[in-house]
Amino acid sequence: MPPIPGSGLAKGLAVTLRTMTKKTVTAQYPDSQPELPPRSRGVIGLFEENCTVCMLCARECPDWCIYIDSHKETSPPAAPGGRERSRNVLDRFAIDFSLCMYCGICIEVCPFDALFWSPEFEYAETDIHELTHERDKLREWMWTVPEPPALDPGAEEPKEIAAARKTADKLAARAQEQQEQQEPRRQQDEKGGTP
Repeated sequence: MPPIPGSGLAKGLAVTLRTMTKKTVTAQYPDSQPELPPRSRGVIGLFEENCTVCMLCARECPDWCIYIDSHKETSPPAAPGGRERSRNVLDRFAIDFSLCMYCGICIEVCPFDALFWSPEFEYAETDIHELTHERDKLREWMWTVPEPPALDPGAEEPKEIAAARKTADKLAARAQEQQEQQEPRRQQDEKGGTP
């Protein structure tokens, strides 16, 4: 049977009419902010107090978009006859977000938890040169980082914590054993006798 002329047009208009009667689900972005997932990748926040200027993040970055400058400071010895200590002091920490590909390698390799993902995504600039954000701006974004999710109560205990607990239990048992051995001696000393 041949198709009825204009049936395709009628089907298309029916779809259009059905769609027109449904409520829209489009969020009007500037007026209403989107609900972001808790682990969304927006920008990188810097917790400057934890940064030891180890340069791991800058070395591992595949785009070389992290710029770090530092200098060494020496502090006097803590005790007489001691030696001076030197430490790195952070002068500049900048990330060029025009080069960054948001891979997260810098956050993964940071051994001191100085870098975090922030869900902040509104940092557009009119000039590409202004997308290099210095440590002041990175520090501001640090306060938008959400709290980490709670641990699953049914999850297996991490191996490091289990090993530390086992060692602590051994030390506590050894201390208890030594205390029990010293108890008879102490009682004899109180009586005035010698063993």
